[in-house]
Amino acid sequence: MIGLAVRFVVSALVLMVASWLVPGFLVEGGFIGALIAAAVIAGLGYIAESLFGEKISPQHRGIIGFISAAVVIYLAQFIIPDLLTVSLVGALIAAFIIGLMDAVVPTVVR
Repeated sequence: MIGLAVRFVVSALVLMVASWLVPGFLVEGGFIGALIAAAVIAGLGYIAESLFGEKISPQHRGIIGFISAAVVIYLAQFIIPDLLTVSLVGALIAAFIIGLMDAVVPTVVR
């Protein structure tokens, strides 16, 4: 349970950093908005991974994982339109930055 909480806090911080760095990617609502966006993106990612298998999970991220992450980020804005605004290019750049930060910042407590 604590691991899940840590993962969402780190994911929300990563989304906030990406929001500051990426043009066309905006998380509104402060930290609470980022937590909600992280939960929606995680839920959509879980659904995508369930449909397409582990090939698109962050641990096995290749070009398919990168594209699926961008699609998940882009689609999340339609679920929470008041908290997340993403352009197509913004989703691609955000997926890249989030992938880099995910490689550096541990989001899973071992």
